[in-house]
Amino acid sequence: MSGVLMRFRVMAIIAGVMSLLLWFGYMPAKYLFDNSSVLDAVRWVPIVHGYLYPIYILTAIQFAAVASFPLKRMFGFILAGTLPVASLIAERRVVKQYS
Repeated sequence: MSGVLMRFRVMAIIAGVMSLLLWFGYMPAKYLFDNSSVLDAVRWVPIVHGYLYPIYILTAIQFAAVASFPLKRMFGFILAGTLPVASLIAERRVVKQYS
């Protein structure tokens, strides 16, 4: 269980940070600023987020399966990766419960 928990923790933190960068870095640069150099500096964020989010989903499914969570809670972990800080909150709750 500790290996699965560690993988989930790492991916939840990475997904949370990438989501924050996407929402508060890339999106404002694309839609609010009219400066192409700022947009060029953060153009990598959605690409990296797009590759890492499916890995987060797989680790959330694996963790929920090992922990024998109901399907509703597993979907909650998956959806936590879509909001900027929800995966970080989910990671903290899991650590409190299993540590």
